[in-house]
Order: sequence, then C-alpha cells, then structure tokens
Amino acid sequence: MSLIVKICGLSTPEALDVALDAGADMVGFVFFPASPRNVALAASRSLGARVHGRARKVALTVDADDELFDAIVENLQPDLLQLHGRETPPRIAALRQRFGLPLMKAIAVETKSDLAAIKTYEPVADRLLFDARAPREATRPGGLGKSFDWHLLENLDLKLPFMLSGGLDAGNVAEALRITGAPGVDVSSGVESVPGVKDPDKIRAFIHAAREAAARFDQAKVASPA
Repeated sequence: MSLIVKICGLSTPEALDVALDAGADMVGFVFFPASPRNVALAASRSLGARVHGRARKVALTVDADDELFDAIVENLQPDLLQLHGRETPPRIAALRQRFGLPLMKAIAVETKSDLAAIKTYEPVADRLLFDARAPREATRPGGLGKSFDWHLLENLDLKLPFMLSGGLDAGNVAEALRITGAPGVDVSSGVESVPGVKDPDKIRAFIHAAREAAARFDQAKVASPA
C-alpha cells in the first residue's frame, strides 16, 4: 500500500516543519474563517514557501468564491484544491478550467445512502475524501473529530483515488486502514492538543502509525498466496 498521509489545518511554521520532517505527503491549509485552523492569506504565503516541494500543498475551502480562490492560488500556490462545501459538479469543472489544478471533493458520510454522491463527483473530481457528517448544530462542515462507520467503505469500486478522514488518530488509523483499504488518510483534530493547536508528538505518532500499518498490510499481501 503506497499510502498518502495528509496533515491538515497547519497554521504555524513549527507545526508545518514537524509534519514535513515526519514525512507527510500532503500538508493542508484551511481558508475558512469559521474554523479555528483558518490561516490568513499573508501567512499562507510564507508557510507555502517553507514547504520547498517536500510535500504537496493543499488548500481547503468551503463554498469559496472566485475572488478568494484567486488570492489563495496567488499566495499559497497550492498543488491541490480541497472542496469541503456544497460545490456542484459544474462549479468543480469551472475551477479546474480556471486554475488547471487537481481537485479533491469531500463527501460527508453517515449512512450508506450518502455514498450515492460518489456518482455525482466521480466525473469531475480528481480525488474524493470521505469524512464524517457534521452534527446538525455544527457551524462548519466535517466530522469535527468524529468518525463514521468505516465498514461503509468496504469493497468500494472507485474510479478515483480516495482519502479517509474524520476522527482519525494514532490509535485507530491502523484499524481504519484495515477496514477500508484507503490509499490515503487525512488528519487534523486527531493531532491537536486543543482545537487549532497542533501537537508535535501526535503528528509524529500518527504518521508513524499510519506508515507502520501500511507496511504491515503490504507484507501480509506478499505473504498470502494469490
């Protein structure tokens, strides 16, 4: 399993450096004022420059308008746009044409019926991200540290690569990978001490646990007869 590990919601040079040094494949920056992980455009410029090509830079937005996207692309120079709102297929197609960047669309999952959205976004997205559905009273999308029933993703037949998010941490990422076979994992609150504040030890532990689990599964596949 060539696992992709993404650390999201990075907002300080210190946390970013830890994620990079620990071997994150993707580093995510949130552009959504309602989030405690929101990063200012000016800060994103300096953070993005700090990456130096060591990981793919991901810009997370929620129903952002063209003006904000223009500013994000100019300042962060992202490698991937992550859409976490109610963006429609035409909107996604328009963003790809405007910026020429790959897009990852988040799909909120609570029940099996939520997976019907896969058919909606497969034709236009480059990657999908499955996250827990936010509680009804939530002021922002995403699982907010909660997981969903990973068994819903068992034996998925997808045309696109996907990532798993929502409630992941160093203690459960191996089980999540075992059940879903996800080729990528995305964590934010699971590597924080308090909302919006990344914990260096938790970042390192998560990446180590994810890599170790992926290597173990790879060894098991090699050992098993075809």
